[in-house]
Amino acid sequence: MTVKTQMPLTYWQRAKVAFQYLMPQLYLTQLAGWFAKQRWGVVTHFVIKLFAKKYQVNMQEAAKPHFNDYATFNEFFIRPLAEGARKIDENSTALCLPADGRISQLGHIDDNRLLQAKGHNFHLEDLLANDDELVQTFKNGEFATIYLSPRDYHRVHMPCDGTLRKMIYVPGALFSVNPFLAEHIPNLFARNERVICLFDTEFGQMVQILVGATITASISTQWAGIINPPRSNEVKVWTYEGENAVKLHKGQEMGAFQLGSTVINLFQQNQVKLAEQLAVDTPVHMGEVLAYKQ
Repeated sequence: MTVKTQMPLTYWQRAKVAFQYLMPQLYLTQLAGWFAKQRWGVVTHFVIKLFAKKYQVNMQEAAKPHFNDYATFNEFFIRPLAEGARKIDENSTALCLPADGRISQLGHIDDNRLLQAKGHNFHLEDLLANDDELVQTFKNGEFATIYLSPRDYHRVHMPCDGTLRKMIYVPGALFSVNPFLAEHIPNLFARNERVICLFDTEFGQMVQILVGATITASISTQWAGIINPPRSNEVKVWTYEGENAVKLHKGQEMGAFQLGSTVINLFQQNQVKLAEQLAVDTPVHMGEVLAYKQ
């Protein structure tokens, strides 16, 4: 068997990794958040047009396909899709992909270890903010990580019907989460700011995690609105029981990123089988099949 080894980094690649540690992540993110809210008319529309051209954004999928329809960059970035642009798989035994993007990694959780990228694992304890109950719940389960690039639709949807039980805000770093840096910054997803959402579903308990990143000005959910900013230095936990329970349906929007990032799903052991057609770097669309009931 031939063992593949990683090629040594070029000086430019080393500089890109080093810059992630040296740059003022929070200040850049705050600046981007401020800019993205400004209503500058023709200037805003010009910036949106440049961005769309650079990243080849498909505006024909948007409910509002014209740049001038957006008063702020934020409005453009979390633009809703046109009706019918995405089809939700109706198979009752299937879970759907929660977002557009590319598969970063997916597979089995080896006891408490998940694969971040080739040569890099991270642990449930770190990802789930040392919530012992959640860690035990998802040991030896399945996971899928989806990277949302700047060109992608940035609203996040439900893979299946679910009842929200807990939401956890975890403060952290704001490293970029693009595939190159995921390969070269250890423990990346467990170091970055994130919002963890625990759902009860007919497929067992499921976690859907919205991971922050550089320039990700905010993360929001349908039931709580904007979670950040303001940014806390402490872990915050909300529970939803009884009258406070939040029920969401398959394909329903559950959250959004104002500028892009990553979504991670966790499933319990022996509950789901990940779809065979999915592999690392596979381009995906919200509503397509993620997994089937086992």
